[in-house]
Amino acid sequence: MSEQAPLVSVIVPNYNYAASLELCLRALQAQTYAPIELLVVDDHSTDDSVAVARRLGVRVVQTERNMGVAGARNLGVAHAGGEILVFVDSDVAAYPDAVEVAVAMLAADPRLGAVSSIHDPEPLIRDSLVEDYRALQYYYWTASSEGSISFLFPALVAMPRRVYDEIGPFNTQLRETEEVDYGHRLTQRYDMVLTSAVRSRHDHDDRLGKLLRKLYRRGRARVPLYAQRRRFACGFETSSRAGGSLAALAALAALPVAAPLGPAGAMLPAAALAVSIIADLGMYRFVLRRRGPLFLLYFGVVHFVVNVTIAAGVAAGVVRWLFSARFRRLYEPDLHVRPSAAGEAAT
Repeated sequence: MSEQAPLVSVIVPNYNYAASLELCLRALQAQTYAPIELLVVDDHSTDDSVAVARRLGVRVVQTERNMGVAGARNLGVAHAGGEILVFVDSDVAAYPDAVEVAVAMLAADPRLGAVSSIHDPEPLIRDSLVEDYRALQYYYWTASSEGSISFLFPALVAMPRRVYDEIGPFNTQLRETEEVDYGHRLTQRYDMVLTSAVRSRHDHDDRLGKLLRKLYRRGRARVPLYAQRRRFACGFETSSRAGGSLAALAALAALPVAAPLGPAGAMLPAAALAVSIIADLGMYRFVLRRRGPLFLLYFGVVHFVVNVTIAAGVAAGVVRWLFSARFRRLYEPDLHVRPSAAGEAAT
Protein backbone atom coordinates (compact mmCIF):
# COMPACT_ATOMS: atom_id res chain seq x y z
CA MET A 1 0.00 0.00 0.00
CA SER A 2 1.12 3.60 -0.58
CA GLU A 3 2.21 5.94 2.21
CA GLN A 4 -1.02 7.85 1.62
CA ALA A 5 -3.18 4.85 2.47
CA PRO A 6 -5.83 5.74 5.07
CA LEU A 7 -5.45 4.53 8.63
CA VAL A 8 -7.77 1.62 9.35
CA SER A 9 -9.10 1.11 12.88
CA VAL A 10 -9.97 -2.54 13.48
CA ILE A 11 -12.38 -2.83 16.42
CA VAL A 12 -12.91 -6.23 18.04
CA PRO A 13 -15.85 -6.35 20.49
CA ASN A 14 -15.42 -9.27 22.88
CA TYR A 15 -17.33 -10.93 25.67
CA ASN A 16 -15.97 -14.23 27.02
CA TYR A 17 -14.49 -15.45 23.73
CA ALA A 18 -10.98 -16.19 24.96
CA ALA A 19 -11.04 -19.54 23.13
CA SER A 20 -11.15 -17.88 19.70
CA LEU A 21 -9.79 -14.41 20.48
CA GLU A 22 -6.15 -15.34 19.92
CA LEU A 23 -6.93 -16.76 16.45
CA CYS A 24 -8.91 -13.61 15.67
CA LEU A 25 -6.14 -11.22 16.75
CA ARG A 26 -3.30 -13.15 15.13
CA ALA A 27 -5.21 -13.10 11.85
CA LEU A 28 -5.63 -9.33 12.13
CA GLN A 29 -1.96 -8.83 12.98
CA ALA A 30 -1.11 -10.75 9.79
CA GLN A 31 -3.10 -8.45 7.47
CA THR A 32 -1.42 -7.33 4.26
CA TYR A 33 -2.84 -3.82 4.64
CA ALA A 34 -1.03 -1.00 6.46
CA PRO A 35 -1.48 1.21 8.41
CA ILE A 36 -3.76 -0.53 10.91
CA GLU A 37 -4.56 0.19 14.55
CA LEU A 38 -6.03 -2.79 16.41
CA LEU A 39 -8.32 -2.36 19.39
CA VAL A 40 -10.16 -4.91 21.55
CA VAL A 41 -13.23 -3.66 23.41
CA ASP A 42 -13.69 -6.14 26.22
CA ASP A 43 -17.30 -6.04 27.36
CA HIS A 44 -16.71 -7.00 31.01
CA SER A 45 -15.56 -10.56 30.29
CA THR A 46 -15.24 -13.07 33.12
CA ASP A 47 -12.72 -15.30 31.33
CA ASP A 48 -9.08 -14.50 30.45
CA SER A 49 -9.87 -12.58 27.27
CA VAL A 50 -8.07 -9.43 28.42
CA ALA A 51 -4.93 -11.42 29.26
CA VAL A 52 -5.00 -13.01 25.80
CA ALA A 53 -5.18 -9.61 24.07
CA ARG A 54 -2.46 -8.07 26.23
CA ARG A 55 -0.16 -11.03 25.69
CA LEU A 56 -0.36 -10.31 21.96
CA GLY A 57 0.39 -6.62 22.52
CA VAL A 58 -3.09 -5.46 21.51
CA ARG A 59 -4.61 -2.32 22.99
CA VAL A 60 -7.64 -3.04 25.20
CA VAL A 61 -10.56 -0.85 26.22
CA GLN A 62 -12.63 -2.33 29.06
CA THR A 63 -16.21 -1.53 30.01
CA GLU A 64 -17.31 -1.16 33.62
CA ARG A 65 -20.36 -3.32 32.98
CA ASN A 66 -21.67 -5.48 30.17
CA MET A 67 -23.01 -3.19 27.45
CA GLY A 68 -23.83 -5.60 24.65
CA VAL A 69 -22.13 -5.75 21.28
CA ALA A 70 -23.74 -2.55 19.97
CA GLY A 71 -22.39 -0.53 22.89
CA ALA A 72 -18.98 -2.19 22.59
CA ARG A 73 -18.74 -1.24 18.92
CA ASN A 74 -19.74 2.36 19.67
CA LEU A 75 -17.16 2.57 22.45
CA GLY A 76 -14.49 1.24 20.10
CA VAL A 77 -15.27 3.96 17.59
CA ALA A 78 -14.93 6.58 20.31
CA HIS A 79 -11.34 5.38 20.90
CA ALA A 80 -10.49 4.89 17.20
CA GLY A 81 -8.57 7.31 15.00
CA GLY A 82 -8.87 5.71 11.57
CA GLU A 83 -10.58 6.96 8.43
CA ILE A 84 -11.88 3.44 7.86
CA LEU A 85 -13.59 1.38 10.57
CA VAL A 86 -13.45 -2.41 10.44
CA PHE A 87 -15.55 -4.31 12.97
CA VAL A 88 -14.48 -7.93 13.54
CA ASP A 89 -16.20 -10.22 16.03
CA SER A 90 -13.85 -12.04 18.39
CA ASP A 91 -14.93 -15.45 17.04
CA VAL A 92 -13.91 -14.56 13.47
CA ALA A 93 -10.51 -14.95 11.79
CA ALA A 94 -10.04 -12.81 8.67
CA TYR A 95 -8.02 -13.95 5.69
CA PRO A 96 -4.73 -12.01 5.33
CA ASP A 97 -6.03 -9.78 2.52
CA ALA A 98 -9.50 -9.15 3.98
CA VAL A 99 -8.86 -5.57 5.12
CA GLU A 100 -6.92 -4.69 1.96
CA VAL A 101 -9.72 -5.94 -0.30
CA ALA A 102 -12.45 -4.21 1.71
CA VAL A 103 -10.60 -0.87 1.75
CA ALA A 104 -10.03 -1.07 -2.02
CA MET A 105 -13.73 -1.71 -2.61
CA LEU A 106 -14.72 1.28 -0.48
CA ALA A 107 -12.18 3.51 -2.24
CA ALA A 108 -13.46 2.48 -5.67
CA ASP A 109 -17.07 3.52 -4.96
CA PRO A 110 -17.90 6.59 -2.82
CA ARG A 111 -21.55 5.47 -2.69
CA LEU A 112 -20.56 2.23 -0.99
CA GLY A 113 -21.21 2.60 2.72
CA ALA A 114 -20.21 -0.83 4.00
CA VAL A 115 -18.58 -4.07 2.85
CA SER A 116 -19.36 -7.30 4.71
CA SER A 117 -17.51 -10.62 4.59
CA ILE A 118 -18.84 -14.07 3.74
CA HIS A 119 -17.52 -16.73 6.12
CA ASP A 120 -16.14 -20.00 4.78
CA PRO A 121 -18.34 -23.12 4.93
CA GLU A 122 -15.71 -24.65 7.23
CA PRO A 123 -15.77 -23.45 10.87
CA LEU A 124 -12.81 -21.73 12.48
CA ILE A 125 -12.69 -24.35 15.26
CA ARG A 126 -14.42 -27.65 14.55
CA ASP A 127 -15.98 -28.85 17.80
CA SER A 128 -19.13 -30.77 16.84
CA LEU A 129 -21.53 -31.83 14.11
CA VAL A 130 -23.79 -28.98 15.20
CA GLU A 131 -21.03 -26.56 14.27
CA ASP A 132 -20.63 -28.28 10.90
CA TYR A 133 -24.37 -27.85 10.36
CA ARG A 134 -24.30 -24.17 11.29
CA ALA A 135 -21.24 -23.36 9.18
CA LEU A 136 -22.80 -24.89 6.07
CA GLN A 137 -26.25 -23.44 6.67
CA TYR A 138 -24.91 -19.94 7.41
CA TYR A 139 -22.53 -20.06 4.44
CA TYR A 140 -25.24 -21.06 1.99
CA TRP A 141 -27.68 -18.42 3.19
CA THR A 142 -25.03 -15.68 3.01
CA ALA A 143 -23.40 -16.82 -0.24
CA SER A 144 -26.79 -16.94 -1.95
CA SER A 145 -27.33 -13.33 -0.78
CA GLU A 146 -24.02 -12.06 -2.20
CA GLY A 147 -24.27 -8.60 -3.69
CA SER A 148 -26.37 -5.63 -2.59
CA ILE A 149 -27.99 -6.11 0.81
CA SER A 150 -29.84 -4.12 3.46
CA PHE A 151 -29.08 -6.57 6.30
CA LEU A 152 -25.71 -5.66 7.85
CA PHE A 153 -23.31 -8.53 8.62
CA PRO A 154 -21.16 -6.97 11.34
CA ALA A 155 -19.06 -10.04 12.19
CA LEU A 156 -16.57 -8.61 9.68
CA VAL A 157 -17.58 -5.34 8.09
CA ALA A 158 -15.68 -2.28 6.85
CA MET A 159 -17.11 1.22 6.52
CA PRO A 160 -15.73 4.75 6.20
CA ARG A 161 -15.67 6.69 9.46
CA ARG A 162 -17.61 9.47 7.75
CA VAL A 163 -20.46 7.02 7.06
CA TYR A 164 -20.59 5.91 10.69
CA ASP A 165 -20.60 9.54 11.82
CA GLU A 166 -23.43 10.35 9.44
CA ILE A 167 -25.61 7.31 10.20
CA GLY A 168 -24.96 7.44 13.93
CA PRO A 169 -24.06 4.76 16.48
CA PHE A 170 -25.47 1.27 16.78
CA ASN A 171 -28.72 1.22 18.74
CA THR A 172 -27.79 -0.06 22.20
CA GLN A 173 -31.44 -0.82 22.98
CA LEU A 174 -31.29 -3.73 20.53
CA ARG A 175 -29.21 -6.60 21.88
CA GLU A 176 -30.41 -9.20 19.37
CA THR A 177 -31.06 -7.32 16.19
CA GLU A 178 -28.95 -4.16 16.08
CA GLU A 179 -27.38 -5.24 12.78
CA VAL A 180 -30.70 -5.36 10.92
CA ASP A 181 -31.62 -1.93 12.24
CA TYR A 182 -28.22 -0.47 11.33
CA GLY A 183 -28.32 -1.93 7.84
CA HIS A 184 -31.74 -0.43 7.24
CA ARG A 185 -30.58 2.99 8.37
CA LEU A 186 -27.36 2.84 6.35
CA THR A 187 -29.03 1.79 3.10
CA GLN A 188 -31.35 4.79 3.19
CA ARG A 189 -28.26 6.80 2.11
CA TYR A 190 -25.60 4.38 0.84
CA ASP A 191 -25.15 1.06 -0.90
CA MET A 192 -23.98 -1.95 1.08
CA VAL A 193 -22.60 -5.24 -0.21
CA LEU A 194 -21.93 -8.75 1.02
CA THR A 195 -18.99 -10.28 -0.79
CA SER A 196 -16.97 -13.49 -0.96
CA ALA A 197 -13.95 -11.37 -1.97
CA VAL A 198 -13.57 -10.54 1.73
CA ARG A 199 -13.07 -13.95 3.32
CA SER A 200 -13.09 -15.14 6.90
CA ARG A 201 -13.76 -18.13 9.13
CA HIS A 202 -16.22 -18.11 12.01
CA ASP A 203 -16.28 -20.15 15.21
CA HIS A 204 -19.97 -21.02 15.11
CA ASP A 205 -22.06 -22.31 18.02
CA ASP A 206 -21.15 -25.91 18.75
CA ARG A 207 -24.10 -26.85 20.97
CA LEU A 208 -27.63 -27.21 19.66
CA GLY A 209 -29.30 -25.76 22.75
CA LYS A 210 -27.20 -22.60 22.60
CA LEU A 211 -27.87 -22.18 18.89
CA LEU A 212 -31.61 -22.68 19.29
CA ARG A 213 -31.87 -20.19 22.15
CA LYS A 214 -30.05 -17.58 20.08
CA LEU A 215 -32.22 -18.14 17.02
CA TYR A 216 -35.42 -18.04 19.09
CA ARG A 217 -34.45 -14.71 20.63
CA ARG A 218 -33.51 -13.28 17.26
CA GLY A 219 -36.73 -14.44 15.66
CA ARG A 220 -38.74 -12.80 18.42
CA ALA A 221 -36.70 -9.59 18.31
CA ARG A 222 -37.09 -9.15 14.52
CA VAL A 223 -40.88 -8.69 14.75
CA PRO A 224 -41.02 -4.94 15.62
CA LEU A 225 -38.57 -4.11 12.84
CA TYR A 226 -40.37 -6.03 10.11
CA ALA A 227 -43.83 -5.08 11.36
CA GLN A 228 -43.07 -1.36 11.24
CA ARG A 229 -41.21 -1.45 7.93
CA ARG A 230 -43.54 -4.03 6.37
CA ARG A 231 -40.81 -5.80 4.45
CA PHE A 232 -37.94 -8.19 4.96
CA ALA A 233 -34.34 -7.06 4.76
CA CYS A 234 -32.64 -7.57 1.42
CA GLY A 235 -30.42 -10.62 1.89
CA PHE A 236 -30.31 -13.61 4.26
CA GLU A 237 -33.74 -13.40 5.92
CA THR A 238 -35.96 -13.67 2.86
CA SER A 239 -39.70 -14.27 2.53
CA SER A 240 -39.12 -17.78 1.16
CA ARG A 241 -36.94 -18.74 4.14
CA ALA A 242 -39.49 -17.28 6.52
CA GLY A 243 -42.12 -19.36 4.73
CA GLY A 244 -39.95 -22.46 5.13
CA SER A 245 -39.71 -21.89 8.88
CA LEU A 246 -43.44 -21.34 9.22
CA ALA A 247 -44.14 -24.47 7.18
CA ALA A 248 -41.91 -26.52 9.50
CA LEU A 249 -43.82 -25.24 12.52
CA ALA A 250 -47.11 -25.99 10.73
CA ALA A 251 -45.96 -29.56 10.04
CA LEU A 252 -45.25 -30.10 13.73
CA ALA A 253 -48.49 -28.42 14.83
CA ALA A 254 -50.52 -30.54 12.38
CA LEU A 255 -49.43 -33.87 13.89
CA PRO A 256 -51.99 -33.95 16.74
CA VAL A 257 -54.75 -32.99 14.31
CA ALA A 258 -53.67 -35.48 11.67
CA ALA A 259 -53.33 -38.53 13.94
CA PRO A 260 -57.07 -39.17 14.47
CA LEU A 261 -57.72 -38.81 10.74
CA GLY A 262 -55.61 -41.80 9.71
CA PRO A 263 -53.73 -41.94 6.39
CA ALA A 264 -55.66 -39.03 4.91
CA GLY A 265 -54.73 -36.85 7.85
CA ALA A 266 -51.05 -37.59 7.33
CA MET A 267 -51.20 -35.51 4.19
CA LEU A 268 -51.43 -32.32 6.24
CA PRO A 269 -48.04 -32.48 8.01
CA ALA A 270 -46.46 -34.13 4.96
CA ALA A 271 -47.54 -31.26 2.72
CA ALA A 272 -46.26 -28.67 5.20
CA LEU A 273 -42.95 -30.52 5.52
CA ALA A 274 -42.61 -30.63 1.73
CA VAL A 275 -43.10 -26.86 1.54
CA SER A 276 -40.43 -26.37 4.19
CA ILE A 277 -37.94 -28.58 2.30
CA ILE A 278 -38.65 -26.92 -1.05
CA ALA A 279 -37.98 -23.49 0.46
CA ASP A 280 -34.37 -24.57 1.11
CA LEU A 281 -33.95 -27.14 -1.66
CA GLY A 282 -30.87 -25.42 -3.07
CA MET A 283 -29.18 -25.59 0.31
CA TYR A 284 -29.92 -29.30 0.68
CA ARG A 285 -28.40 -29.95 -2.73
CA PHE A 286 -25.31 -27.98 -1.71
CA VAL A 287 -24.91 -30.01 1.49
CA LEU A 288 -25.39 -33.27 -0.40
CA ARG A 289 -22.63 -32.40 -2.85
CA ARG A 290 -20.29 -31.31 -0.09
CA ARG A 291 -20.86 -33.91 2.63
CA GLY A 292 -22.87 -36.78 1.15
CA PRO A 293 -26.25 -38.38 1.96
CA LEU A 294 -25.57 -39.50 5.53
CA PHE A 295 -24.63 -36.02 6.74
CA LEU A 296 -27.50 -34.57 4.70
CA LEU A 297 -29.91 -36.69 6.75
CA TYR A 298 -28.45 -35.27 9.97
CA PHE A 299 -28.43 -31.77 8.49
CA GLY A 300 -32.09 -32.04 7.48
CA VAL A 301 -33.22 -33.11 10.95
CA VAL A 302 -31.30 -30.29 12.65
CA HIS A 303 -32.53 -27.74 10.12
CA PHE A 304 -36.13 -28.79 10.72
CA VAL A 305 -35.64 -28.16 14.45
CA VAL A 306 -33.97 -24.82 13.66
CA ASN A 307 -36.86 -23.81 11.41
CA VAL A 308 -39.42 -24.69 14.08
CA THR A 309 -37.46 -22.69 16.64
CA ILE A 310 -37.22 -19.61 14.42
CA ALA A 311 -40.94 -19.73 13.65
CA ALA A 312 -41.79 -20.18 17.34
CA GLY A 313 -39.67 -17.14 18.15
CA VAL A 314 -41.47 -15.09 15.51
CA ALA A 315 -44.85 -16.24 16.85
CA ALA A 316 -43.82 -15.21 20.37
CA GLY A 317 -42.67 -11.87 18.96
CA VAL A 318 -46.03 -11.30 17.27
CA VAL A 319 -47.86 -11.93 20.54
CA ARG A 320 -45.51 -9.57 22.35
CA TRP A 321 -45.91 -6.99 19.60
CA LEU A 322 -49.70 -7.07 19.99
CA PHE A 323 -49.69 -6.68 23.77
CA SER A 324 -46.53 -4.71 24.66
CA ALA A 325 -46.29 -1.04 23.76
CA ARG A 326 -42.70 -0.97 24.97
CA PHE A 327 -41.77 -3.77 22.57
CA ARG A 328 -43.35 -1.86 19.69
CA ARG A 329 -41.39 1.29 20.57
CA LEU A 330 -37.99 -0.41 20.29
CA TYR A 331 -37.54 0.75 16.70
CA GLU A 332 -38.76 4.32 16.99
CA PRO A 333 -36.22 6.60 15.21
CA ASP A 334 -35.37 8.75 18.25
CA LEU A 335 -33.78 5.72 19.93
CA HIS A 336 -31.34 5.13 17.10
CA VAL A 337 -28.88 7.82 18.04
CA ARG A 338 -28.63 7.26 21.76
CA PRO A 339 -25.23 5.79 22.61
CA SER A 340 -24.85 3.77 25.78
CA ALA A 341 -24.12 5.75 28.91
CA ALA A 342 -22.14 2.88 30.42
CA GLY A 343 -18.80 3.83 31.92
CA GLU A 344 -15.52 2.66 30.49
CA ALA A 345 -11.79 2.73 31.12
CA ALA A 346 -8.98 2.56 28.58
CA THR A 347 -5.97 0.40 29.34
